[in-house]
Amino acid sequence: MKPTLLFFISLFCSAQVIWAQKKNEPVTDTVPKIEKYGIRVGIDLAKPLRTLIEDGYSGFEIMGDFRVTKKFYAAVELGNEKKDWTEPYVTAKTSGSYAKIGFDYNAYENWLGMENAITLGVRYGFSSFKQELVNYRIYTDNPAFPSQLISESKEFNGLTAHWAEVIIGVKTEILNNLYLSINAQIKRKITEDEPENFGNLYIPGFNRTYDYSKFGVGYGYSISYLIPIFKKTEVFKETTQNP
Repeated sequence: MKPTLLFFISLFCSAQVIWAQKKNEPVTDTVPKIEKYGIRVGIDLAKPLRTLIEDGYSGFEIMGDFRVTKKFYAAVELGNEKKDWTEPYVTAKTSGSYAKIGFDYNAYENWLGMENAITLGVRYGFSSFKQELVNYRIYTDNPAFPSQLISESKEFNGLTAHWAEVIIGVKTEILNNLYLSINAQIKRKITEDEPENFGNLYIPGFNRTYDYSKFGVGYGYSISYLIPIFKKTEVFKETTQNP
């Protein structure tokens, strides 16, 4: 009788332990996650703002991207800029258009229902522009003979420049399908056409140039809207503890 009673008591205790363990085990629920695929179009807000507050500058840029895979986006930017450049020994004007094409990689893993992005992108840039040399001074270090101002205007048309750039950006969905973005750009010139006896001070799309470096920088603030074309459903695993 005693061995039988002990057997049933041990069996009951084992069942209680197993039940307690199963109660505390995490439960994995599967929730459908909808991913949007489409064309996102927008404008750069930084250039119109510069146009309003910076004398001698005007510009605009439109942009777009298309989601190719879950993480990769094909991207393009098109723009136009005009810039008056005044330095102690030279005054010049630059105007022209540019295009940039490449891709973005989204390094941010969104939570369920979010569509934000932290992107790392690469672009190939091309610019077609003209330079106008308004006036310049002949440099001299002799105080007895002041430098002479030459006001003979010269125009150089059909200039081109090519460069590569890396873009780091953040996109935030503020309303359904509406995004605000900010980005920083590091550029490296590949080739450029230079006027005879005169260097390019500014290249549309590339920004300011430097005699001692092929590198340049840029930035942008943009607003864009996503036009969904199709959607994909993925399984999102959500882990919870039993009560």
